[in-house]
Amino acid sequence: MLNTPIRRTLTIAVLAGILLTGCDNSGPANAGMGAPMAMEVDVTTLHSQPVSLTTELSGRTSAYRIAEVRPQVSGIILERLFTEGSDVKAGQVLYRIDPASHKAEVAIAEAAVARARASESSARLKAKRYAELVKTNAISTQDHDDAQASLKQQQAEIASAQAQLDAARINLAYTEIKAPIAGRIGKSAITEGSLVTAQQSLALASIQQLNPLYVDMRQSTIELLRLKRSLADGSLVTVAGDKAVITLLLEDGSKHDQQGLLQFADVSVDESTGMVNLRAEVPNPDLFLLPGMFVRGELTEGERPQGLLVPQVAVTRTPNGHATVLTVDAENTVDLREIGISRAIGDQWLVESGLEDGVRVITAGTQKVRPGMTVRVSTPDTAKNDSQQNGAAANPVASQH
Repeated sequence: MLNTPIRRTLTIAVLAGILLTGCDNSGPANAGMGAPMAMEVDVTTLHSQPVSLTTELSGRTSAYRIAEVRPQVSGIILERLFTEGSDVKAGQVLYRIDPASHKAEVAIAEAAVARARASESSARLKAKRYAELVKTNAISTQDHDDAQASLKQQQAEIASAQAQLDAARINLAYTEIKAPIAGRIGKSAITEGSLVTAQQSLALASIQQLNPLYVDMRQSTIELLRLKRSLADGSLVTVAGDKAVITLLLEDGSKHDQQGLLQFADVSVDESTGMVNLRAEVPNPDLFLLPGMFVRGELTEGERPQGLLVPQVAVTRTPNGHATVLTVDAENTVDLREIGISRAIGDQWLVESGLEDGVRVITAGTQKVRPGMTVRVSTPDTAKNDSQQNGAAANPVASQH
């Protein structure tokens, strides 16, 4: 038997040999695992496409026409003939004033006309007789001239009396206060039995025409100048002739189902705000919109024939606020680009500079890669993203907030 120390030494030698053999066998495997794997990313290929550009402006609605109802003669209100808040037609009777005194004025004027006509008849016969007598020198020429003048005076009296009769009849007609325009009438300021006076300052009621409706907005001169420059250099073309199309966004975020047209821009700039007043006309057939409502108008400026859109998920910001994207070249190498963007179009940005048609940008996996790395492009996701990008080209609309 071997001594214990010798036996211990042999055991240690055998164990060391086994460990060294194991380390030698694992060397090739570890060398293979040390090679880095290419990271997988999703990309979208950008394509130029026509982009419709819009500007979003805030404003308020106003009635197309407003008419304040006032009495044109004095008297006591006998009847109110409309329902507050209802629609009325032009010429519809709204109030009736007590006509008794005005009927009496008409009767007085009619009597004055009859008296003037009787006097004219007598003067006409006298002038006719004097015209025969003056031929035989039976009367003086002065008497003949006086008779002719008296006839003309009586004829003038008839005309004056007739005018007074017409005025009395007009005042009698004014005892029925009628709607000057068609529209929706508001609340009545008076009730039956109230005394009203001609041309009083207090309006009895107000009528507003609600179809169509005006939308009054304001645009900064900076945006107006930018728009004019874009139209001048050809980068922007109009899509509705001389008038821009406007779509209304209501306070609850919904869209009005009728599009309007911009009617005019004011000829002067508000010096205190640097804004220009704009007015659009919007159809309102169901009277859903009411005057005074706050709305936002998407004003269609024109179309950019070669617009380039990049998904917002692909864009990041540097600490100084510059927009950047990661692109993939033909060798699948990642590159960092600083780009210029201007407007949001749904979930995309409108590119002004830094990218060109056909470039591939990374939309998923940006946190795992760095510029200069080689990546593996996810082919199925790329096809999906490209189809979404091309589908968005069917109706892209850019909005300037």
